[in-house]
Amino acid sequence: MKYLHTMVRVRDLDASLAFYCDKLGLVEAARSENSAGRFTLVFLCAPGDLDRAASEKAPMVELTYNWDDEDYQGGRNFGHLAYAVDDIYATCQRLADGGVTINRPPRDGRMAFVRSPDGISVELLQRGGALPPAEPWRSMPNVGAW
Repeated sequence: MKYLHTMVRVRDLDASLAFYCDKLGLVEAARSENSAGRFTLVFLCAPGDLDRAASEKAPMVELTYNWDDEDYQGGRNFGHLAYAVDDIYATCQRLADGGVTINRPPRDGRMAFVRSPDGISVELLQRGGALPPAEPWRSMPNVGAW
């Protein structure tokens, strides 16, 4: 058994791609549209995994966009997506600069949580050991649910 992907239903494909690709830094590995089923699938992976994604060896996120309006609730009900990042402070700053709320700031230099436009919880973990605690993150409180 091997991990393939996590599927997340999204209400606004453009807003979700802006979050996952433009702000978080994932890249689109594949896309398919099914007009009979009225849905679009977009597979995303970390930039360093793009070559492996083609052979299904890299973990991916599958964004499922149903063309008909549906109300998805409880984005946290499956848990969260998790990504290792090279510099948690720089990543959180880039996200904050892009208008993303840092729900659980990286006070410990190791872990942070943000949410996608659809309320999906995304955990960011510092690759390797934790960075030394630093401001402004060290003093920031949690915001909302993560």
